[in-house]
Amino acid sequence: MIRAVPAQPESAVAELEAALRGDLMPQHVAVIMDGNGRWGKLHGMERLEGHHEAIKAVRATVTAAQDLKLPFLTLYCFSTENLNRPADEIHGLFELFMAVLDSQTEELHERQVRIIFNGRMDWLPDELARKFHAAVELTKHNTGLTLNLCVMYSGRMEMMDAIRSAADAIASGELASRDLDEESFRRFLYQPEVPDPDLIIRTSGEQRISNFLLWQLAYSELVFTEVLWPDFSRADFLAALLTYQQRNRRFGAV
Repeated sequence: MIRAVPAQPESAVAELEAALRGDLMPQHVAVIMDGNGRWGKLHGMERLEGHHEAIKAVRATVTAAQDLKLPFLTLYCFSTENLNRPADEIHGLFELFMAVLDSQTEELHERQVRIIFNGRMDWLPDELARKFHAAVELTKHNTGLTLNLCVMYSGRMEMMDAIRSAADAIASGELASRDLDEESFRRFLYQPEVPDPDLIIRTSGEQRISNFLLWQLAYSELVFTEVLWPDFSRADFLAALLTYQQRNRRFGAV
């Protein structure tokens, strides 16, 4: 796999911004935010403290995406596989999600960010699900960046849920089986209006997809960086975009 350009110091931000071409900007960037626990251990902290530090990287990335007028940003916040983590870490993460929603939703709303939820909200604790629902409702008419939060998400589960929904539509006569193709199947995904990601960024040096957007990533460009997510900066995001712009996207053509 091709890695991203090395992590850049903050002094490089202006240079990176100048190097980016407006006509080659991705419409949708998705981020696998990895390395919070390792960051905490590296700094002599508990894993959960790494998750708290990660909020700075989330703010920097959302702000950069908004400044660059990217239409869609997806953040992989919590997978169904994360349920295998220690109970105290899961509880701490859910508490952190609620605190961030309480403290940041109004500001995002004022900045015209539209928040959407991607995953199984029915698997979340009731209070957290209510807060996500409230954030979605508050921001649903905003016209700026769409912030797609993948929480309690699994790419395989999304496809299985979509298959079941398609099967129900066929059984009820709403859809003929002969008319089921990629375009019609898409409407059964969790967020069918969100375009496929042009670019997927994964932090922390890991080079795998981890059950993320498995249907949607068919022709996504992949950029991997060694930077642990809590250290991911605006410069790192811009560097990933520059790497993306240096790719030749052929979509199967010569």
